[in-house]
Order: sequence, then structure tokens, then C-alpha cells
Amino acid sequence: MPELSTLTFIWPRLLWLLALAPFLLAGYLWLARPRKLGPAPWMDAQSGATPAQQREGTTSRYGGGLLVLAGLCLLLIGIARPQAVLMLPSRMDTVMLAVDTSGSMRATDVKPSRIEAAQEALRRFIEAQPPQVKVGVVTFSATASVAQPPTTSRDELFKSIESLQMQPGSAVGSAILIALTQLVPGSGIDVNQILTDAERPPPKDKGRALTPPEEAPGKTRAEPGSNKAAAIILVTDGQGNLGPDPLKMAQLAAEHGVKVHTVGVGTTEGIVIRAQGVSQRVKLDETALKKIAELTLGDYYRATSATDLNKVYDQLGLTIRMQKHQTTEISAILIALGMLLAIGGAALTFYRSGRIV
Repeated sequence: MPELSTLTFIWPRLLWLLALAPFLLAGYLWLARPRKLGPAPWMDAQSGATPAQQREGTTSRYGGGLLVLAGLCLLLIGIARPQAVLMLPSRMDTVMLAVDTSGSMRATDVKPSRIEAAQEALRRFIEAQPPQVKVGVVTFSATASVAQPPTTSRDELFKSIESLQMQPGSAVGSAILIALTQLVPGSGIDVNQILTDAERPPPKDKGRALTPPEEAPGKTRAEPGSNKAAAIILVTDGQGNLGPDPLKMAQLAAEHGVKVHTVGVGTTEGIVIRAQGVSQRVKLDETALKKIAELTLGDYYRATSATDLNKVYDQLGLTIRMQKHQTTEISAILIALGMLLAIGGAALTFYRSGRIV
């Protein structure tokens, strides 16, 4: 469906042809005027029209011709090559689910627990995907690993979701990195180098700003969000404490055009959990998740209950399969519609009067 507010023309000067429309209308009305050929027994002596023609009325009499005229106007507009923003189906090939399996996901501020609510919603999300869409699963705690490479087998995906193992630590950046390499395997991303650099202590500031490493020769960056065939869904409470910087990994995903949709599980006030004799309050860190989504042109969703989480995944399913905005020339649409109106109007006029005009 085109958005009329975005309508533009490649050849706008040809719109002057629409100035012919009033002349065409006047010519049609003149040719279609009632002709007085003299009275006949079955005709009205004053109007020169048959009783059937008198009963038709103005709208019925001129309806076919007006349809032809409307069709010609659409043809003239089509010649000016209009273009508009259209909503078109987006082809999604692969979705990577990055699921937090750190200890904080045991928190029960989302019933029955953050991880159990996430598992149920993930199953619903997988079931809602079209059969041709591949889905993969990355789990992360202190490190990140591929629990299930991208596949169309729903049974394999369900098994990987059901067998999540909780571990201490939360490497959000590593999860984004591993998921990204599954989506763009030929990108040349050096995972080992990035992870090794993340383990090194930060360099001392010697009075000058640190600059990022130079890109490899010939390396090109994609526009953020330009990869319409792949996406990452990051499910976490946002409290990352290990691995590479999540924002730098989000920037890396943006440079490959991959959107990262973030789902925050938990409440901002958090809850106290006990692990190995230590009590700790775990809260949802929305700031980091919003920034990750913003850098990649993805969306952030907050889930504070199991019901909310199910709604989030329903919305995500629509977002990923949703339609994308794209400026497209719509000349063919208008020309086809104009021809249909013109042919239909001519046929209607011929059916009523035995002539086109």
C-alpha cells in the first residue's frame, strides 16, 4: 500500500498533460449530448430521447464515459513516473536467539522465573515462524556458545531451548559476537582475536585518546539495519560483566547491517537471590539494552511478567516478518488501473448505447 504523503514524480513536467483533462471532458460531453433527429412515435417530442433514456438519468448516461476519463487521467499520471514509499514483505532467512543463562536469570520477579518464562516465550516464537525461516540458538553466561546452529527443524530448536544450563557470569558482548558470526560466516570477523583482546587489561592512558584499530584494506561497512535477511534477538536482564564490550559488539553488528532486537527480562527494582551462600540483588539493566538496540536500529522490549514476555515475542514475530519501507516506482500500478477503468467504462457505454461515445 503506497503512502500518499511520500508521493513524488521522476518526470514531474509531464504532469502538465493533465491540463488536457478538462478539454477531454468537454469534448466527451459534447459528443455524448442528446441528438435531436426529429420526433418519432416512441420518442419524447421535446427532448428527443426515448423513455428508457429519460429513465436512466445523468449519472447512468455519463457513468461509462466518466470512467474512461478517470482511466485516461491515471494513464497521464503514470506517464510522469510516480514513486512512493511502499510497505512490502521483508524476506527473513535467519534469526539467532541469544539467551542469557547466567545465575541472575533464576530470579523469580518474573513468574515462575525469568529463565522459565523466557523458555516458554521462545517456544511460542519458534512455532510462529514460517517453515522456511532458519532459527539458531546461542546461550551465554561466563562465555557464549552455539547451542543450535541455524536450522528449520523445530524439534531440534525445542530441544536446545529445553536443555539450557545455568552458569555464573554474563558475557552479553560475546553472545552478540557469536550470534553475528553465525549470521555472516564469510565476514572475516576474527572471533578469537576479539575475545583475547577482551581478556587483556585495559591499556594505561598516556594523555592521548585511544583510537580504534584500522580496518583491513578493502573492508566495507554496511548501512545499519540494511541486512533484511538476518536478525539477532538478545534475551537477557542486561547485567553483562564478562567478555567484550556489548556496545562495541553492537556496533560491529551494525557495521554488518544486522539488527539486534533486545528483550529485557525482569523488573527494574529487581529481587534478591542467593547463590553459594551469597545474597545479591539482580535488577534489569534497561540502559544497556536500549543502547544496543539503538546502535543497530533494532527494537527494545521490556518484559516484567510471563504474560508480557509472550506479548513481546508475538510483537517480535511481526517485526521480523513485518513489512519494510521502500521507495518504489508505481507507474505500472497506475497505468494498469487506468487501463482497467478505461476499458470498463468503454464496455459499459457500449453495453448501454451500442457505441463508445
